[in-house]
Amino acid sequence: MIDKKIIKIASNTENHGMLNNHTHSSKLKNAICGDEMKIYLIVKNDEIRDFRYECESCIYCQASVSLLSRYTKNKSIEKVKSFAKQAKDSFEKNFKSFDKDWEEFDKIMTKNNISRKECLLLPVNVTLDALNKKSL
Repeated sequence: MIDKKIIKIASNTENHGMLNNHTHSSKLKNAICGDEMKIYLIVKNDEIRDFRYECESCIYCQASVSLLSRYTKNKSIEKVKSFAKQAKDSFEKNFKSFDKDWEEFDKIMTKNNISRKECLLLPVNVTLDALNKKSL
């Protein structure tokens, strides 16, 4: 059964949609389940100013990208990359919790959701891919 917190988080779609004047973008597909995600970013002075997304994906992926789209705005690329490392480590048994700036992710990236790890990390991976290259 899907946790109600996941559904509530995923239902916030304020940043869903294309961003025409983006500086960075990427599109990846989860090879395991076929979820697809495209991310559009506006990056200025090594800081993410805007974040929009389009996806055809499960509720876990949608919850993850919804949080990511809200919490990366006005954060430095370095902070986002540091978060990405935490996200990848969050399913390990010795992981305690996310840094204060990212604590909302404690609700979804947990050992209880390890079977959905790839779904939850897809938005993180697409964001990192976008940051590592200029817009398509």
